[in-house]
Amino acid sequence: MPRKGHIAKKELNPDPVYGSTLVTKFVNSMMWDGKKSTAQAIFYESMNNLQQKGGDEALKLFKKAVENVKPLLEVKTRRVGGANYQVPVEVNADRRTSLAIRWLITYGRGRGEKGMVDKLTNELLDAANNRGAAIKKKEDVHRMAEANKAFAHYRW
Repeated sequence: MPRKGHIAKKELNPDPVYGSTLVTKFVNSMMWDGKKSTAQAIFYESMNNLQQKGGDEALKLFKKAVENVKPLLEVKTRRVGGANYQVPVEVNADRRTSLAIRWLITYGRGRGEKGMVDKLTNELLDAANNRGAAIKKKEDVHRMAEANKAFAHYRW
């Protein structure tokens, strides 16, 4: 975080297959050790599987999954008079998207299936149908914010 000035957001190029910046963001988040072509291969194979399993257009299901996982509220720790409070705050739009992507990838990787393609496909399918670990994480975050609603007046 700079002391002065504002950092401009970097514009992402849309991906070559779907022409979507959301897909580019997802692939960049999924990438390990700069291996973008590997991440893209996994993602596109997963989208093909999603098309077959979901019965709907793959990009539409992907966007629905990300939209379903986006949190509206989260808690931030605030220190007031020697006590720490979990203060519920609304989530910025950019942070919403990045949290949703991060949760989908993290919980996709943690699944029990064999191979990242199957893991990602099933996690996206579950998220599009409002179930799965990423949706559970969103609900837990919302529940935590709801439980600490009494401390909302400490918002800064």
